[in-house]
Formats: sequence, C-alpha cells, structure tokens
Amino acid sequence: MPESGENQQEFRAEVRKVLNILTHSLYTNREIFLRELISNASDALDKLRYRINKGEKPRHEDMALEIRISLDKDTKTLTIADTGLGMTAEELAENLGTIAKSGSEQFLADLATASGQNSEEAATADAANIIGRFGVGFYSVFMVAKKVEVTSRPAFGEGDPAANVWTSDGLGTFSVRQSDGEKPERGTIIKAYLKDDADEFAEKYRIESIIRKHSAFIPFPIFVDGDQVNTQAAIWREPKSAVSQEQYDNFYKAITYDHKNPLDRQHISVDVPVQFTALLYTPDDAVEFFGAERDNYGLDLYARRVLIQHRNQDLIPEYLAFLKGVVDTEDLPLNISRETLQENVVLRKINQVITKQSLSHLEKMAEEEPEKYDRFWHLHGKVFKLGYRDYPNRERVTALLRFNSSALGDSEALTSLDQYMTRAPEAQKTFWYVTAPNREAARLNPHMEIFRKKGIEVLFLYEPVDEFVMEGLGKYKDWDFKSIENAPADALSQFEDKEKAAETAAPLSEDDVSAFDGLLGKMKEILGDKVKEVKVSQRLADSPAVLVSPDGGMTSSMEKLFKAMQQDESLPVKVLEVNRDNPLLRDMLAIYKADNNDRILAEMTQSLFDSCMLLDGYLKDPQALAQRMNEMLTQSARWYTEIRKI
Repeated sequence: MPESGENQQEFRAEVRKVLNILTHSLYTNREIFLRELISNASDALDKLRYRINKGEKPRHEDMALEIRISLDKDTKTLTIADTGLGMTAEELAENLGTIAKSGSEQFLADLATASGQNSEEAATADAANIIGRFGVGFYSVFMVAKKVEVTSRPAFGEGDPAANVWTSDGLGTFSVRQSDGEKPERGTIIKAYLKDDADEFAEKYRIESIIRKHSAFIPFPIFVDGDQVNTQAAIWREPKSAVSQEQYDNFYKAITYDHKNPLDRQHISVDVPVQFTALLYTPDDAVEFFGAERDNYGLDLYARRVLIQHRNQDLIPEYLAFLKGVVDTEDLPLNISRETLQENVVLRKINQVITKQSLSHLEKMAEEEPEKYDRFWHLHGKVFKLGYRDYPNRERVTALLRFNSSALGDSEALTSLDQYMTRAPEAQKTFWYVTAPNREAARLNPHMEIFRKKGIEVLFLYEPVDEFVMEGLGKYKDWDFKSIENAPADALSQFEDKEKAAETAAPLSEDDVSAFDGLLGKMKEILGDKVKEVKVSQRLADSPAVLVSPDGGMTSSMEKLFKAMQQDESLPVKVLEVNRDNPLLRDMLAIYKADNNDRILAEMTQSLFDSCMLLDGYLKDPQALAQRMNEMLTQSARWYTEIRKI
C-alpha cells in the first residue's frame, strides 16, 4: 500500500521496455552506474552555477558546490548527494518517470515502422542507436540496486520549497511523495539499496577506484565518506599560460604512471571543424608497440571531463601510437550506454586535426631543436615510420623520416632525405639503401663496394619494416628509392670514381681470359642448380664474390621475410658474380688450369658460395661449411709447414 500523500504511478509502456534493455542488456560493466550518477550530479551543479553567474540567487547561496558519497556496508546502501539545482515533485515525475519525455513513444514507433517489428523488438534490436535522444544514464543504477530513492529540493522557488522523494524498484512503477525524513537543504540525494550480488559497491576502495578511473576530472569536489577523491585538475581545459611546467609533468605521471618527465607535449585547443581540447605527451622512453602490444595504444576520450573510453584508437593514426594523453570534446554523440561510440564524422575530424597538429609540431621540433628530434627518432622512429601508409600526409611524413647512412660518422647519427639530396651528385635522382642488422654489416656488404668507389651515399636500414617503407613511399620529390642489391651493373657508370683504386691485379692474358671463362663454367657445374649463373662482376672492387637476384628481384632481406611468412624453407637461386681481379679467384684460376678436376677447386667453389649465402643470411648447413673450412685450414697449414722446411 502506498504511504499517505504518496503518488503511485506506472512508468509509461515504452519506458518499461527501454528500462529493461538498459538494466539487463546494454551496459557491459556495472561500475558505469556510478559514472552516470556523478555526471548527472555534476550537470545539476553546472546548471546552478550558470544561473548564479546570471545573477540569480539560490537558496543557501553560500553552500559549497560539491558531491558527497556515503557508504553503509551493514545496510548495503550507497548514497550520492549534490548541492545543485534540485527538482520539484513535478520535475521528479517528469524527469525520472519518462525517458526522453513524449518523444520516446514516437521514436520507438518509428523504429517499429522502419523495421516491420513491434516496438519492443525494435527497441531491443536498435537500442544501441538510441543516441543522445534519451537521458538514460540514471537508470543504469538499477543494474546494482533493487530499490532507489531520490530526494530532491529545488534551489530556486518562492518561500521554502518542500523536499520530495521519488521511489522505484525499476520494474514497473514509481512513486513521488513529500519527504518526511532526511532531506537536503538544496539539491538531490540518491540512495541506492544494493542487490545481494552488488555489495562490492558499498566498499570505499571500490568506489574510489571507479571515480579515479571515470570521473577524476569532474570540476566539482567529490567526497567519499568525507575524503576528497578527485584532487587532479583537468588542466587540458585551462589556458596554456595558466599551467606550469610542473603541473604538466605531474599530470603526465598521474595518467601514465611513468616516473620520468615526458620528452615533449602538445596542448591543443580547437574550435573548428570540431570543438575539442587535448593534452598529448611523447614519452622519454621507447614505447613497445609491435607484437603483443600492437593494439595497446590510444588516447583517453572524455566528454565534459567524464571518461568515455580508455585508449580510443580512432583518435590517432597508428604511426602516432607513441602519444599518451587525453582528448575532451562536447561535440560527441554517444550511444545509449555511453560505453561505445556512434560512428560519426566527429572522431574522424578530431583524428585529422591531431594528425596535422602533431606533424606541424614535429616539423617545428626538427627545425628548431634538432637534437631533441633526433632523440625522438631514436625512441619512437620505429613506430612513426608506419606513416608511409598515410597517403594524404605522405609528403610531410617522408620529410620527417630519419636514417643512418654511409656518409655519417657513426650508427647514432641521422640524416633526412632532404639532407641526403643536398650531398648527392647533380645527376643523381635515386635514394640508394641497403638493409643490414647493423652498421658494420651494412658497411661490409659487397654491394657497397661500387657505391663507395663512386662516392654515392647509401642509407642504412636496420629494421624489418624499413624496406616496406621504401617500397610504400615509391618516390619523394621525384626521386626513386632503390636497393643497392638491385642496382644494374651500369647504374653508376655516369659518375666518376671518388675513391682511389686499390692496387689491382695484372690484366689477364688472352689465354687466361679464355681459361677464366672455363673456370666460370666449371664453378656452375660444381654448384649445379644452386645458382642460376656464374659470371664476372662489374660491381665488386674487393670482395671475391656476391650473390645477385636475377632480373632485379627482391632483396635478400625482403625475400627472407616473405619466405618466413609463407613458412618456405627453400633456398633462393641467384646469380653468383665473381671478382676476376681478386687474389682468391686468380688462385682458383691457377688450380683450374693445372687440373680442372682438382678436389680443392670444388671445395673452394662450394666454400665461396656458402660464404655468399652466409652474408645473405641463407646458410642452411653451417656445419658443412665449418668442416670444409677446417679441412682447408689443415691442408693449408700442412703446405705452409712443408714450404718452411725447404
């Protein structure tokens, strides 16, 4: 039976349907109810402050604007009180008894008409699209509460307005009556009687953790059993001039748990094409991105200081995944649960603005603080390289890429492509590169010899992704990207020698030239189908031999990568190019002329091939190579000993 003076009412039919969806289906995380209640309390305080700023005088005008939460584990209750605008009895019935007021029934009817379903089926199927149309956050409290009492007293009105209580179990009815018990001087008190399986929400540590996660930046103080929880200010909404360096650094540490100060920051405030503020940081440590952490990035998305989504990946492109920070916008339409976002142009626009602002920021850093930019590159360049796939911004991203190269003094030094171009000979229109695990390996690559001889700078690529970057870029300012492994024999013929040639072997006689052709044929016979061809190289100056992809195919590193992806363990068949002037080849020629079937010639040919395969990272049987080398060393030592005896 209703109490004296109690006005017992039923929820409207469409409200009961939507309420059932809200409390049983839509929210995936029950703790969200507290975020919603705090957000509603904050809204009530905001509205009151707005009217005060207009010159209106509320009741108890000296009362602090705040939110207080009290917990009682014995009675399993959670109470949240604000000193905001408050509601009359009529407003309680209207605001809490009707979702979206009179528009809800028509909206559900429209859904039913469009889908050919009844209203309840349509509501269930399309609940996630009921965005921004219903003020539904309050009803999430019924996920954890078996009964809710809302006691409210308006801040404005003639005389001494009464406090009224709205009560419901969220199942079908609600009542509104004048309060004869605990009542606020001003504002609203929500008392939730927790379900048996929701007693965790009567624990102080649990409530504090939820507030720190979702509502830490509400602009009004939030107290839990007398202790303020939200002590960190939302400094991203403050003017840059009002925030100190220490505040910036402390905020970064608070949201990232990093003990170091950040390397860099951006404080962004934008009004068009979409209104938002953002505070973005670049960590001073490398951020693990590849492998298991590939999807563990994004910015925290807020709507009016309330956390909507942690690590939202739609706000930044993948190549800016190193950024940490927050984005706050009031232009964001949310779905009914506020847990997931409608697909809309707002996020895309924010992404575009952040991308352009970040690129401009990095361009300025590269120009004005080159040492700082070099540090940024060493820490985060591996991720930033992925920007080669950003077609609208490709030119700007490419200009920001950095490389080690043969023209630099050590492995830490970096060059941009524009700097590379200024050092290149006038006729050069190609960025040459080589892939290697480290600088020494790149420098000793046999393909480097002709470039060193001609004084042509070569970019050193140390990461597996680098070749994808080069192939993806295609061109930069009409210059091509090309691997030195795929350089045609005459690619550098137009350039003069810059390096003084080492002492060369004497020219071969006509008979020796003919015999050398025979040696090449014999080497092909020994190696069989392991090589496509054996021929004299025009690219080697010092090394005895090198393997070259026929017809400018894949580089060895790219080929290895694809074979690994396809689990292909077969060895590539390439062209073996030999340096006719190398002492080893001259000795092999002498052995061939003396006895073209000499066992040592076969072992030397096989060892030479294995050495080339080893340089390419393809040697499949290192034990066989080691055994041959040991035998040849033993034989060489024996010959040397015998010669010493003579």
